[in-house]
Amino acid sequence: MSGKDEEYTPVQVDMDKTVVEPASEAVVALGESVKQSPSKFSVTEFSKSLTTRRAWLGDFDYVDMFMPQNPWSKKGVKDPPFFGLNDKVPILLGVILGFQHFLSMAGGLVTPPIILGGGGAVNLNLANDYRSYMVSAALISCGILSILQIASFRFLKGRWQFGTGVLSVVGTSFAPLAIAQSAFSQMYSSGFCPTSLAADGTITYLPCPQGWGAFLGTVLITSWVGVAISLLPHKVLQRLFPPLVTGPTLFLIGAELISSAMKNWGGDGGPCFDRPASGFFKVCANITSPNAMPWGSGAYIGLGFLTFFSIILIEMFGSPFMKNAEIIIALLIGYIVAGATGYVDPSAINTAPPITFLWVKTFPLSVYPPLLIPLMLVACISAIEAVGDITATSEVSRLEVEGPEFEKRIQGGVMADGFNSFLSALMTNGPLATFAQNNGVIALTQCANKTAGYWCCFFLILSGVLGKIGGAFVAIPKPVLGGVTSFLFSSVAVAGIKIMGGLKWTRRERFILTCGLTIGIGVSLVPNWFAYVIPTAGISDPTLKALAGTVAIIVDNGFAINAIIVILLNFIIPLNEAEMLLPSSSAH
Repeated sequence: MSGKDEEYTPVQVDMDKTVVEPASEAVVALGESVKQSPSKFSVTEFSKSLTTRRAWLGDFDYVDMFMPQNPWSKKGVKDPPFFGLNDKVPILLGVILGFQHFLSMAGGLVTPPIILGGGGAVNLNLANDYRSYMVSAALISCGILSILQIASFRFLKGRWQFGTGVLSVVGTSFAPLAIAQSAFSQMYSSGFCPTSLAADGTITYLPCPQGWGAFLGTVLITSWVGVAISLLPHKVLQRLFPPLVTGPTLFLIGAELISSAMKNWGGDGGPCFDRPASGFFKVCANITSPNAMPWGSGAYIGLGFLTFFSIILIEMFGSPFMKNAEIIIALLIGYIVAGATGYVDPSAINTAPPITFLWVKTFPLSVYPPLLIPLMLVACISAIEAVGDITATSEVSRLEVEGPEFEKRIQGGVMADGFNSFLSALMTNGPLATFAQNNGVIALTQCANKTAGYWCCFFLILSGVLGKIGGAFVAIPKPVLGGVTSFLFSSVAVAGIKIMGGLKWTRRERFILTCGLTIGIGVSLVPNWFAYVIPTAGISDPTLKALAGTVAIIVDNGFAINAIIVILLNFIIPLNEAEMLLPSSSAH
């Protein structure tokens, strides 16, 4: 195509029909050649197309992609060509950009299983082989289910859509992390998960695979909330969960998770965090760990700062490729330094199988009633978060962000997130969410093509099947992991602040936010403030005990109680149309 429209003139013929006659003979010749060309797929022609330089490399400037940048340079950077949703992308570029999407999400994707499988009263204390498997299962399931999200299809005569149909990849959600840790702590306290008591009074939390099975079994029920939300009209969805609800909720989710990240930064979030004077956990993670020291030692803090500052330096001086992979690169830098100085325990890598797949390890499925309502609330928040992420993907992909096609995309994406979370639980992984960080890759590389998304899925599945990669993730020293995850979780909190920045900041909105954050922030700072109001230990009735456990989990998590308060007040307190708007958020 030349990019210019040919001129056509209508000609009247018999039977009052109007046809179009081309104004140039060249178009006639082109039409004849098309008629004479075979319509069948030619293997020979296809194979020839794969041997050309243009098919493999195209006209893309690969040097700019990998060239480090001077942040103070006044020289403008040339924008790369834009590749739309279904444009033809050079093969090498598709592979590179797919790998870049993989790197941008891999660090965040494996964080929940690494943390939840770890040690301490709020985690599962699993053996290394189980932890490695959980990482592999997360990679494989996210790769498979991202294909469903990207491909998309319509059903029931086109009334409903499944999947976004754009470059939207899914990863293990951070949102249920704090809820899961509260539930696991409750499981150890109630005896659902086993513990042992040493002669000196030290409590050892034993492996609890049944706890993960209970979490997954509950997700199999609550994931359908996301599917149900996708069937609601777009306006109803916005009324139920406006930015007034989602903004502070995301902020508190990130703020609460930062606490666990900072504990890991200091050495570990397990029993060594209390710095006992003697015993098995007097050093982190315990006395068998390599180069073990008490929690908060300078070497641990230094390793965390190394990874944290690596992210800053890459953001300032790195090439576009490095910036999109800064989380993985920072982990790798910290990993190498920790290994060279003797802080890496290779046992997780040694015990991991070379090849693995889903269901190599299994967990006894059950339903943990106290988790039902909290996880339903998380499913609602994740669905609304997906709306914002899909909108951002549409914007950077140069697609419409209003109208019926856009609403179909939103509906399909939210439905896919809900159903994919159900499938993910069957695949022994936690609930999924559309990942927002890949939008940055699209914006920097100017490639919104689905081919890059499919290559990303390939690398996710491949890295999961190669079991040693899962073992390598598990072997990351906790201070290195803490330095990176503190940044990741802070980005969740910043996303919530950004949403709140779009509010009108009327007196009504400020009052509702103040009420929600009063309890939400308070609970985040003092998690056990409600622990003695309804003690679950003395309740024998199973229904009452489950109800008390539900209340305990909700009140134990600031974002959950904040969401409930804000949703209720948003419906109870009437709108005041005559209220004067503040000129800016800094006016008071």
